[in-house]
Amino acid sequence: MATMIDGESYLGRVMVRPLTKQGDVTMYLWPLRCLKGKFGGPTFGVDVKGVEIIRFDPHGSRGHWHKGGYDKLGAGGSHVDFPEGMREMDAQLEWALGQFREQTGNYLEEAGYSEAAANLDPELIGAAADAIMDHLEAQGDLVSDAIAKDLISA
Repeated sequence: MATMIDGESYLGRVMVRPLTKQGDVTMYLWPLRCLKGKFGGPTFGVDVKGVEIIRFDPHGSRGHWHKGGYDKLGAGGSHVDFPEGMREMDAQLEWALGQFREQTGNYLEEAGYSEAAANLDPELIGAAADAIMDHLEAQGDLVSDAIAKDLISA
């Protein structure tokens, strides 16, 4: 799973789900990641044998995502903006889940993880995508809690 960064806060229970029958490719979810700049939102990504390859940060006006190998390229080298005009967290999350469902294999291939891509189980990916939404709903209103704790700005 991705490494938590010193100085950031993470609210809610972390969730991890396998994306292959072997369990070597996994999806993780941090329900609310509060960055040092006082903004945040859910963060989820895909790891191959503990190496983070893909990360989605639907954080509203400062939301973005990462491909090509997050751990290999770093945050700046793997950074991709959400599509033009997509500024709302919910729209970013919906788009990111669509990419996760449909493009994870392609993104792993592009990053040099062909074997991992070939081993992906579409049923496990679908179940993980559904679990993300269910888990976020079950966690409740973490944003209000983060605002009250002065971890993010309103």
